[in-house]
Amino acid sequence: MDVLNQLYPSDSQMDRLKNSPNSGEIHLLNLFKFREQAEYADGRESTLTGREAYDLYGQPMANILKKYGAEVVFYSEITGLILGQVDDLWDSFVIVKYPSRKALLEMTSSEEFKALSIHREAGLAGQLNIETKAP
Repeated sequence: MDVLNQLYPSDSQMDRLKNSPNSGEIHLLNLFKFREQAEYADGRESTLTGREAYDLYGQPMANILKKYGAEVVFYSEITGLILGQVDDLWDSFVIVKYPSRKALLEMTSSEEFKALSIHREAGLAGQLNIETKAP
């Protein structure tokens, strides 16, 4: 199984989201891999670790999520692998509940999200977002 951490959805993944926005409630499992050192796209000097830069994005996002009817359900550091095998384990994860894909799209299109994303991009080496839905 090949795994590719990314920062944004591919075109086909965006098409899936846009073509079925009224999905009903979804949960996103976000697996994070942090950079050792933050790398800002504008070239600014930084002494922040990737995790510290990401926190500048992640902490304010809790309030932004509320505006779109979303909420953090659970967050945790990843401490080890009990079953299976992967070359490089993620660092932490969060589960976020959204009322619909439409809410997710609106949130990620907002100016607030875009303004904070500079820290997200600086801090993350990549991530996986796995959509889940209760039966």
